[in-house]
Amino acid sequence: MGTWAVEPKITQAVRTPITTFLKRSSLPFHRIHPNRSPRFYNSSHKNQHVLLPIKRFVSVHRAGHLSFHSSAHLSFAFHLFDKISQREQSSENRAFFDALDLVKFAAMKPDIVTATIVHPLVLKVGVLAHLPTSTSLLMIYARAGDFDGSVALFREIIYKDVVLWNAMITACIENRFFGAAIDFFVEMMKGGSGFDSGTLVIAISGLTHTKGLKQGLVLHGLCVKAGMLSDSVLCNALVYMYAQCSDLSSSESIFEEMHCRDLVSWNSVMTGCLHNNIPEKCLHYLKRMNSCGKQADDVSLSCAIAASTSLGELVIGQVIHGWGIKFGYEKSFHISVANSLISLYSQCGQIEAAEAVFRGIFQKDVISWNSMIDGFASNGMILEAFDLLREMQLKGSVQPDTVTVVAIIPLCAEFTLLREGRCVHGFTVRRSMGLLDLSVVNSLMDLYMKCNNLKAAEQLFNAMAYKDLVSWNTMISGYSLNGHSREAQILFKELLLLSSHCSLSTLLAILPSCHSHSSLQFGKSIHCWQLKLTFSSNNLAINSLIHMYVNCGDLKSSVLLFSAISATADISCWNTIIAGCLRNGHFWKALENFNLMRRESHVSHDSITIFNVISASGNLGLVLEGKLLHGLSFKTLEGMDIRVQNALIAMYGRFGDIESAKLVFNFFSNRNLCSWNCMISALSQNKHGKTALECFSTLSFEPNEITISSVLSACTQLGLMRHGKQIHAYVFRFGFERNSFISAALVDMYSNCGSLDTATEIFQNLPEKSVAAWNSMISAFGFHSNGQKAIQVFHEMIESGTSPSKSTFISLLSTCSHLGLVDEGQWYYNHMLDEFGVEPETEHHVCIVDMLGRSGRLNEAYEFIERMGTKPEPGVWGALLSACNYHGDLEMGREVAETLFSLEPENAGYYVSMFNMYVSAGRWSDAAELRRVIQEKGLKKPVGYSLIDVGIG
Repeated sequence: MGTWAVEPKITQAVRTPITTFLKRSSLPFHRIHPNRSPRFYNSSHKNQHVLLPIKRFVSVHRAGHLSFHSSAHLSFAFHLFDKISQREQSSENRAFFDALDLVKFAAMKPDIVTATIVHPLVLKVGVLAHLPTSTSLLMIYARAGDFDGSVALFREIIYKDVVLWNAMITACIENRFFGAAIDFFVEMMKGGSGFDSGTLVIAISGLTHTKGLKQGLVLHGLCVKAGMLSDSVLCNALVYMYAQCSDLSSSESIFEEMHCRDLVSWNSVMTGCLHNNIPEKCLHYLKRMNSCGKQADDVSLSCAIAASTSLGELVIGQVIHGWGIKFGYEKSFHISVANSLISLYSQCGQIEAAEAVFRGIFQKDVISWNSMIDGFASNGMILEAFDLLREMQLKGSVQPDTVTVVAIIPLCAEFTLLREGRCVHGFTVRRSMGLLDLSVVNSLMDLYMKCNNLKAAEQLFNAMAYKDLVSWNTMISGYSLNGHSREAQILFKELLLLSSHCSLSTLLAILPSCHSHSSLQFGKSIHCWQLKLTFSSNNLAINSLIHMYVNCGDLKSSVLLFSAISATADISCWNTIIAGCLRNGHFWKALENFNLMRRESHVSHDSITIFNVISASGNLGLVLEGKLLHGLSFKTLEGMDIRVQNALIAMYGRFGDIESAKLVFNFFSNRNLCSWNCMISALSQNKHGKTALECFSTLSFEPNEITISSVLSACTQLGLMRHGKQIHAYVFRFGFERNSFISAALVDMYSNCGSLDTATEIFQNLPEKSVAAWNSMISAFGFHSNGQKAIQVFHEMIESGTSPSKSTFISLLSTCSHLGLVDEGQWYYNHMLDEFGVEPETEHHVCIVDMLGRSGRLNEAYEFIERMGTKPEPGVWGALLSACNYHGDLEMGREVAETLFSLEPENAGYYVSMFNMYVSAGRWSDAAELRRVIQEKGLKKPVGYSLIDVGIG
């Protein structure tokens, strides 16, 4: 009795009603198996057939993607063997039937332990020679995940028929060894065992996964030669194979030649259209199928809904939704249809409809939850996405998977939710997702980089056993965007040493690291590398290169590069070159490029273009052009963009047209903080300090640094320390006290309001003094007639390692001018360039002329103007005219005045200065004549005013 002594323990189990032989296992066909080659597999035909590469297969259901790939149109390929009619062999042995029942029982729920117990029992009874039993045992090994055991058992069987061969090939496919499946097929053909349509279907399904189009053509030829194309299952497999291999035309040809199309045929061609990104054809086949009287199933509807989602056709999707309700799929819990509907409504912005579909699903799978979470995330509903994630965990029926994590981490990254991102990271560690799934690790690195936590990202990157190109690109891009250009470039060089196969994303990741003149040479080498990798025809790559040259200050190279592709340049390229001109101060060039763009028929401006050219017009003071652009923006609806509205407010502020700025500001209700900042700044710049403070008092947003700086400027103009102190309290309330610009503005405000001690105290308490703060302190001492202290602060600034700016020398020279420190002022002016690297500009020339003029050295001032290498601006001559008026030099004053009248004939101040000189000299007739000219021209000098603050301060 030996082994059979266990019979009483198992008889009841093996004699229960048995389902059909080799009933399909409850394990899904996409189960993940280890990436290993079979130990016992050794093809004897390696010279005749190249073994296709065996790749690890990872099944990932992504939110919003179709979830019907395991349904009707694929089941014939993966489990065809389950439906093959079985062979009959007689046996009267009672043990034989018991062993057969035991094998059938084991096949219902295959696992490796059962297989290793059943195998020796079958071998002892001698049933292994019974082909149906050995075939079943082979499939038990395969579906239990022991592919090596399947191969070993197959090699032990001497006489093999077609069904056994089909089983072996099926075992290869179910265990993701697609190359081995093809090798077994070749071995089967060479062994003369023959084949049937089932063999071809199984082999074709293997090629579908490996995208083996050439081998697929060979199998198609075998089908034709064997006259098997009348088999609809085989034709369906060919339709699906060609579509998955990106040969949709061949797929459609086979479909059209089929005499008998079943539902799987229609689903296969519709799925193929989606796979090849032709969603409109998918909808066309659905319409044809409906007209042929075929009722769509859940697969058909899911395909059609996915096509509607790709096309953004909400109405069509709603019609298909109606079909689903009509066909009863809503009540029969076809979850793939519901999941596709969630994606449709989410991507079309109908998030309430998506949630209604989600809540209506009786038994949600992980794709349902992922689709809804992704829907909330894509619609900016952050709290709802996190709430749903928590609800998913509390329900417990379905737990988050890697797709859930990959959907939620980018949301944390986009809104810099570091705390929440760390919680998700902890969840991945507890579930052992962290270091096993590349997509999860890459998403986490991106999160930490966007949250400026470089150390955490580096730790993840260094701990990765295997890094793909996305991993490298994520780190390089993160370093670039966080200002760590050196680290980005070092990592990029390491990548090139490891692999020369880089993508366009690598180029886009490294280029932002070149953002200054010092990195121009490296940027040029990237340009050469881009040409070598044949990215030169890609507009996105060219646009990034243009932007790089602009950032590095090489506008000439950016213009040359743009000129080479201007005929085919898209709007992004035009916007980049216009913005580059604007950034480098070439405002006229920006407007010229805009006019050139408008002549191109293939491209049209957008809101970004209008924003840039409005800014250029404002900087140039082109009132007419600015108003024309204002009209153009509203004619083309770009004027509804908040950025354009803000640019218009800033432009009118530069024009001094406060009323127009107010009209634009008050016209729109969708104002943001930038809108308020632009309005407050415009008022402050145009000496409307009181109105600026009133505007600030009605601010409906929490102020930022720009708001505070603009309001402090208004307080400085008005000399209202009471209001300035209130703004100072705002600075501490919102934590802006360390901001360099605000600190400088506070120094200016207290200094102009007469509180030099407070200004000095603020300056001295600064942990890090910016150049703006140093400039304000120099100006403050000069304003309070303490020239020596101003000069002392300047030298302290130099000793601290801070490089002076243009504004530094304006403050310093102005101080020297007002306090009569002529020799010191001339020394600083003469050494600006060689000692401190600052090129003298108009403001500095004005200071020198004013300095010499105040000290009575008018001839020296006149000679200084004559020696200037550039044409003097009116302000330089104006400073000399004021000096002539002060010292009563009528002869030189008349000469200077004539020059100014020709340069700025509408400036009333010059006429008034000359009139005063005539009166002082007793030249009444000349004064009367000049007065008549002023009246004829209608010139008026701006009215002065005094301000008294009645409040407590």
